[in-house]
Amino acid sequence: MRQAARIDANQESIVAALRKAGCSVQSLARVGAGCPDLLVSRAGRNFLIEIKTDGGSLNDAQLAWLREWNGQADVVRSLEGALAVVGLGAKR
Repeated sequence: MRQAARIDANQESIVAALRKAGCSVQSLARVGAGCPDLLVSRAGRNFLIEIKTDGGSLNDAQLAWLREWNGQADVVRSLEGALAVVGLGAKR
């Protein structure tokens, strides 16, 4: 039986801020298998974002998923990082 997906402590505030900034946000947490936490859309572009806290690390499934994905996916640890990924903040 699959355990419930764990949501990082900073994810709720990051999702709320992205939505406030005009982004569409879909949680992918239930997908599992290392898939990033969020699908974010802004200005006709889609972004895959894995949220981690400052001390959080990627697990083996997440590392494997990122290695095998043939596209862009970003790991962010803050609201500023998430906004930068979608083009609303300073370059990372």
